Amino acid sequence: MTRVLPASLICAFSIALSSCQSASAPEAQKTAPVQTAETKPAPVPMPPPAPTPAPQPVAAGAPHPGEGVYKTFCAACHDQPDVTRAPAKDTLKGMSLQFLNYSLTQGKMKVQGSAVSAEQRAQLVNYLIGNKVTSDEWTKGMMCDAARMPVDLTGGATIKNFGFDQNNTRTLTAQQSGLTKAQLSKMELAWSIGFPDAVMMRSQGAVVGKNIFLPVADLGVMYAFDVSDPAKPCIQWTYKAPGDAPLRSSPAFNVTADGTPLLVFSGLDATVHAVDARTGKAVWTKAVGSYSFTTTTGVPTVLKDRVIVPVAQFEILFAANNKELCCTNHGYVLSLDPKTGEQQWRYDTMPEAPPQRDRGDGQQLYGPSGAPVWNSPVVDEKRNLVYFGTGESNSPPAHKNTNAIIAVDLKTGKEKWSFHATPKDIFNSGCGPNPKPELLNCTRSPETVYRDVDFGASVILGTHSDGKQLLYAGQKSGSLWAFEPDTGKVAWRTPLGTGGALGGIHWGIAFDKDTIYAPISAVGVAIPGEWDGDPSIKPGLYALNAKTGKIKWQYNPEPPPGSTPPPAGRASRASAMSAAPTIIDGVIFAATLDGTLHAVDAATGALLWKKPTAETYTTLNGVPGKGGSIDSASIYAANGLLMVNSGYGMFGQAPGNVLLAFEPTP
Repeated sequence: MTRVLPASLICAFSIALSSCQSASAPEAQKTAPVQTAETKPAPVPMPPPAPTPAPQPVAAGAPHPGEGVYKTFCAACHDQPDVTRAPAKDTLKGMSLQFLNYSLTQGKMKVQGSAVSAEQRAQLVNYLIGNKVTSDEWTKGMMCDAARMPVDLTGGATIKNFGFDQNNTRTLTAQQSGLTKAQLSKMELAWSIGFPDAVMMRSQGAVVGKNIFLPVADLGVMYAFDVSDPAKPCIQWTYKAPGDAPLRSSPAFNVTADGTPLLVFSGLDATVHAVDARTGKAVWTKAVGSYSFTTTTGVPTVLKDRVIVPVAQFEILFAANNKELCCTNHGYVLSLDPKTGEQQWRYDTMPEAPPQRDRGDGQQLYGPSGAPVWNSPVVDEKRNLVYFGTGESNSPPAHKNTNAIIAVDLKTGKEKWSFHATPKDIFNSGCGPNPKPELLNCTRSPETVYRDVDFGASVILGTHSDGKQLLYAGQKSGSLWAFEPDTGKVAWRTPLGTGGALGGIHWGIAFDKDTIYAPISAVGVAIPGEWDGDPSIKPGLYALNAKTGKIKWQYNPEPPPGSTPPPAGRASRASAMSAAPTIIDGVIFAATLDGTLHAVDAATGALLWKKPTAETYTTLNGVPGKGGSIDSASIYAANGLLMVNSGYGMFGQAPGNVLLAFEPTP
C-alpha cells in the first residue's frame, strides 16, 4: 500500500541525500571481506571521542559563521520539525555541548557530521548554544548528609527492569509503591528536579528499597537518589559514562550469585555499563557493537549468573544514501557474565549479509539485514527461554525474523521458535514503496509492503487467575498479539488500527488481573485482511480480556476545544498515547504526547484525574525546569511518590528536563 514516509526519519536521509552527498561509509568497511554466517563479527570498540570544539569568538555585529553552516546542512530538517519530526532548532539550542558534539561525530548524525570540517562543526555548535558548558555544580547542594549517604538496599527491588518485574507486567502493588488506589485518585506535585541542558527524559529509574537509580541520557550520567524522606530527596552518588557518550536505556538491577548488587544499563554508543549500586563504581564496561550503526536501547535483564542484553541498529536512517554500503547491519541478543562482562552466547536474528544483486551501478546490494531488537526481553526461567521482538528488514530478502517475536534458549542462545508477523516489510527512510530510480539502495513494490511495523514494545509473560500463561506483544501496526509461550502459536490477535510513524502500539503495554492494556498513538487506515477501519477505534488506551483479546473498555482523550486539527493522517498530540503505561494498585497511568498525565480506573476506564506537565517549574535543585512531551518509559513509583519524566525532544515533540514527583493530596 502507499504509505506516507514516517517524518521522524526524514531528517537523516534528506541531508544525507542532498547536503551530505560526500558522506560515506569508511573505505575500509566498503572493501572488507563479506562475513559468512559462521564468522560472526567481534564487538567493535568505540574510537576515542572527537575533541569537543572550542568556542568560536564572533565580532560584534558580524554574521555568525555557524548560521551559514546551519542553513546549508541542518535547516531543511530542523526548521520544520512538524514535518520531519527532527528536533526543532530551539530544541537543539537546549542541548549540551557534549551531546551535540557526540551526535555529530559518533552518534546518529555522524554521516551528516562527516560532511563538515572540525572548524565548521565548532562554528555550528557555537551558533546553536554559544559558549555554555554543562555544569554539575547543582549536585553539591543535593548531596546527602552523612546519615543518608550510604546506600541502603533493604527492602529489595520493586523496579528492576523495563517492566518492573521479570515478566515485564509494568504493575506495582500498593505495598511496592507505597500508594493506594484511594490516594492515587487525587495527587498533587510534591517537587521537581531539573537537569541542565537536557531535552529528553527517556529513562525510568530502577527502584531498590528507598533508592532511585536514574540515568539522564543527554548528560550521560546516572544519579543515585535517596527518597527515604519523600519530601527531601538527596544524591548519594553519580556515575558518568566515559567519553561523554550519552546513555540510552533504563537500568536493570539484581543481586548476582557473588552477592554484588548490580545495576546494568546501555549507552547510545553500544556500551554496556555494569555498576555497583552501593558505590556507583563501574564493575565493568563492555563495547558490544559489531556494525557501523549498532546501538542499544532495550533494558537488559540481570540474573544471578548472566546479563541478557538486546542490541539494535539504525542503518535504516542512512541506507537510502547511495554512498552507503547497504545493507549489512542486523540485531542480536547477548548473554554476558555478570562478573566480567565476557560473552557467554550470542544470538543473531539472521546470518551475515552476502551480496544479493547489482544495484544498477556495478555496486552490490547486500542482504538480508534489519531485525533490530529495540525492546526489553522477558526471561522465563521456568521454561528456560528468553522472549523478545524485532523490527523490520532493511534490504532483500526480507528475513523471517524481521517484525517477529522470538524465543531462544536461556542457557545456549539457540532459537526455540519465531513468529513472523508482517512479511515483506523492507523499509528505509526516504525510500517509499516505489522510490525514485536514482535511489539505488531502495527496494520497490511489490518486493516490499513498506510498513515499518516493528515490535518496539516489550513483550509480557502474563499469568491468568487460573494459572495459564500467555505471551503478549504489541506491534507498531496497532495489533496486539497473544502467543502460547512454549510453541509460539498465536492464541489471538486484536487489531487496534494499522498504526503510524510512532505506532500503533509504540513503547509498551501492561498486564494485571486477566487484563492486557495497550496505548494507541495513531490508528492509521484500513488495510484489507488486517483491519476493517472500524471508526470506533481512536487513539487512546484500551483494556482487553487477556484470555480472548476482546475489548473490555477504551479511553479516548479528545483534543481541547478550539485546538488546531493535526495534519491529515496524524493523531492530535492531546490524544496520541505513545509512552509505556504503568499500573499501580488498580489505577493505570498513561500519557499523551502533549505532556498530559492521565490516571484511569483500571477496572472501568473512568478518568480519575489528569495533569498537564508541559510547563515551567521552580525546582528543588535550582536548575530551571521545563516540562514537555511524555514518551518512552517515564511513569513509575517509589516510597509513596508517583514519579514522572516530562520532556521528549525527538520526533518534533516538546523537549523538557524535569523529573516530577507527585504525592497524595491531603
